[in-house]
Amino acid sequence: MDDILLVTVDSLRADHVGWQGYERETTPNLDALADNGHTCTNAFAHACSTRPSFPSILTSSYALMYGGYERISEERTLLSEVFNSAGYRTAGFHSNLYLSADFGYGRGFDEFYDSKTDPSATARVRQFVKDQLDSDGLLYQTLAQAFETAERTAGANVGSAYVSADEITDHALEWAESVANDGPRFLWVHYMDVHHPYVPPERHQRAFRDEPISDRRAIKLRRKMIESPDEVTQGELDDIIDLYDAEIRFTDEQIGRLVETVRESWDGATTLVTADHGEEFLDHGQFSHYATFYDEVLHVPLLYDDETGSGGSHDELVGLLDIAPTLVERAGLEPPSNFCGENLRSLFDGDGWSREHLIGDWANTNTGERRFSYRDHEWKYIRTGDGEELYDLTTDPEERESIVDTEPEILEHARDVIDDHERAIEETATDLGEVEMEEAVKDRLRDLGYKE
Repeated sequence: MDDILLVTVDSLRADHVGWQGYERETTPNLDALADNGHTCTNAFAHACSTRPSFPSILTSSYALMYGGYERISEERTLLSEVFNSAGYRTAGFHSNLYLSADFGYGRGFDEFYDSKTDPSATARVRQFVKDQLDSDGLLYQTLAQAFETAERTAGANVGSAYVSADEITDHALEWAESVANDGPRFLWVHYMDVHHPYVPPERHQRAFRDEPISDRRAIKLRRKMIESPDEVTQGELDDIIDLYDAEIRFTDEQIGRLVETVRESWDGATTLVTADHGEEFLDHGQFSHYATFYDEVLHVPLLYDDETGSGGSHDELVGLLDIAPTLVERAGLEPPSNFCGENLRSLFDGDGWSREHLIGDWANTNTGERRFSYRDHEWKYIRTGDGEELYDLTTDPEERESIVDTEPEILEHARDVIDDHERAIEETATDLGEVEMEEAVKDRLRDLGYKE
């Protein structure tokens, strides 16, 4: 049974990686890996942010199935559970608290680090203040306001909400080396650095600019892009993209270290690298990744290397649903019946690929509003609580002009697909019960810009 390494990167849009044609050298290590493996140039997430996207990656099911994505239902099967049941040593390392054990993501892992009990040093100071002082008291309110003011005006990062790529890699490699003589092994590592706030090391900024941007200014730019996107100037946008690209390069460096060391320690490992979603830079008037279904948020990189020496570039439509069955079958195991995706090996081996479209879904956990998308090679259909949109991707790849009133046959087909999908959601409906989050968890998620 093959050793398996799954690497996911938060907020990495496809058109900012080298093998997708980006003009900047953001991903030299991943590009080298892609040269020897398979790449999917039309890979897409099925949702617009981390929390609804990861059920597709790790359980090969859509966000709104099995009661929704606030918690991983026992009726879903995690990739880690499949490997664990087959006798694999399993481990996961990340620092996005929406993927914590509290929400079911720890199932099937022998070792699971989600940083909940080990946040950054500055975040620990911030939390200490909250834990020690009465939240209604004057001193608490004064200090809390000071934290907020420091980020807005001075640009001081007073509480990083995630663990940096080098530290996550250290954690993962410590485990990988500890089981070097005890296989087979499955390792999942998720990197958060490409998610804002963008505060990359200076050495990686110098790959794209002469003078690095200070952490202080980077934090101030982040506040402006989130709070006042319409006031961001072209020069500021260029700086933000420089910071974003430098974070990608930093993460690429650490992924390179991870893959090289794991493969040396384990004598090889099938490796798959992708992202949970992309990122917007005013493509449709905003920054970050809110509940939209445009390609800047859904189009993600995906590469697969099993070290056989065979590889190639594939432009067929693939989804993140396809990751789990691909890795399970690579290990010689049988995918569970509740996996919705397909094995990418049939595409890579030239045995045919049946998917003609992709579906996206999302729900507002407060209001209950549902949003859906349909995409094939030519058309993108989006349904929200405000109405419908339809784009001809052959003539309007940037999705600028909705032609929902001019293509009735296409519209009817897309509606039918989404209607069928909604029925599949209802067929798996289950009650997840009340999902509670500790205040410390909510605070760190707010630091990342999450509003739910």
